[in-house]
Amino acid sequence: MPRGHSRGFTLLELMVVVAIIAMATAAVTFALRDDSGTRLEREALRLSAMLESARAQSLTSGLPVVWRVRPQGFEFIGLPRARAGDGPTPSEGAHQWLNADTAALVLQPPGATALVLGPEPLIPAQRIALGLGDRRLVLATDGLGPFRVATDTP
Repeated sequence: MPRGHSRGFTLLELMVVVAIIAMATAAVTFALRDDSGTRLEREALRLSAMLESARAQSLTSGLPVVWRVRPQGFEFIGLPRARAGDGPTPSEGAHQWLNADTAALVLQPPGATALVLGPEPLIPAQRIALGLGDRRLVLATDGLGPFRVATDTP
């Protein structure tokens, strides 16, 4: 048997193959993970942007704008009618959640069922709880800053 020709794989080749399999497994695991947290974050970012846009429209028009939860979504009341070319802005009326299982609840002001977004530049502190399955996020504003995902408790 000649010494120069060995059959089989070297340890380095086996380690490279195992590393490639490990990375592929990790990629598949992340792709298949429960994405309800991601969907809820997307919903929170969308709602935050819409609330801020409605607040800005209320401020510029001088009209009070109210946001309230509906059975399958939410609605804005009091927004001026959108004109062609205004770009993506919230419109008066009902909006659907991106995910049908999303739920919302006004936490602050206590006992409120709706939020008043203007027309004053300074509004009361407001908090909204968003839920999707067993996940929950809170959108909050101190009344001066924008709505954002809150990390603290009231």
